Amino acid sequence: MLSSFPTWPEAWRHPAFRRRLLLVLALLLLLAASLPRFFAWVQARPGVILPDPLLALLPARNVSGLTFAIIYLGIGLGVVTLLPQPYRLLRALTAYLLLHGFRCLTLALFPLEPPIGLIILRDPLVEQLFYAAPAPITKDLFFSGHTATLFLLALAVPAGWRRRVLLVATVAIGLLVMMQRAHYSYDVLAAPLFAGLSFWLAGKLTPKQG
Repeated sequence: MLSSFPTWPEAWRHPAFRRRLLLVLALLLLLAASLPRFFAWVQARPGVILPDPLLALLPARNVSGLTFAIIYLGIGLGVVTLLPQPYRLLRALTAYLLLHGFRCLTLALFPLEPPIGLIILRDPLVEQLFYAAPAPITKDLFFSGHTATLFLLALAVPAGWRRRVLLVATVAIGLLVMMQRAHYSYDVLAAPLFAGLSFWLAGKLTPKQG
């Protein structure tokens, strides 16, 4: 894992760090600007409904409030932990960019209809900022972005209680989005794999500490 020793002034003195951070931030802004059109296209396509025996074992419940409480508390914990550690933060941001790239690719390749019994999972923040669409986006399925994001944060923070909390939150969110019927079990089970791959690749791309 990356050391947390360099401070922001020390990291900023290194051109490789500055260039990579500014590039990643610019690409994240470009991604955010392009997501509304992409998700509108995803939502408009016909897809297939998958059989899911594991999903059928879970009760169907509207757990939106609990789901987003855990998600935003987990994100807050991850961000607060990473902000003082510039190289860890850069690796996490790079991994997050790669994760969204993988997710856009898998969404494009695997058009799906939501599981039977879907209960709309509403995220006011994301709907306002990214999904700006007249109807809720329900076909952004494979893989689960919420589950993947929390697992990515668990990988990014230093080992210790924060990582354990984020791992528990990852499992909780995986179960909750399936209870909401907002995702198939396949979406949830694949999420840590893509998060792990993104974090590993980000480690190869992030400049080494000076």
